[in-house]
Amino acid sequence: MAKRNETGKDGEAVARVFLEKHDYTIVHTNWHWHHYELDIVAMKDGELVVVEVKTRSDDYLLAPEEAVDNGKIRRIVTAADAYVRFFNLELPVRFDIITVIKKGGDYEIDHIEDAFYAPCR
Repeated sequence: MAKRNETGKDGEAVARVFLEKHDYTIVHTNWHWHHYELDIVAMKDGELVVVEVKTRSDDYLLAPEEAVDNGKIRRIVTAADAYVRFFNLELPVRFDIITVIKKGGDYEIDHIEDAFYAPCR
């Protein structure tokens, strides 16, 4: 379990650096509200970007983005709604996924913009 947590933390650090190199401003990382969490909250071009980071080693069976299922999407959207309300923001919100695959000492990164939308209630 500790190795898995370490891989996830490494992946989030790699994703932060990637976003910063692409002119995103990181606002929060690992923002918690009750038992919900947002991996990365960033700003770019007047838009709030909520980024879910999925990290895998190169021997994965399931593509990282496939781990973001409907239940996970609902939790992310709920947390993002709480975030917007907590900070009293009036900005458009976009949901992205960054996948990080660790291959030896290197990382393969894929940034999926507008990966999903908030479901209608």
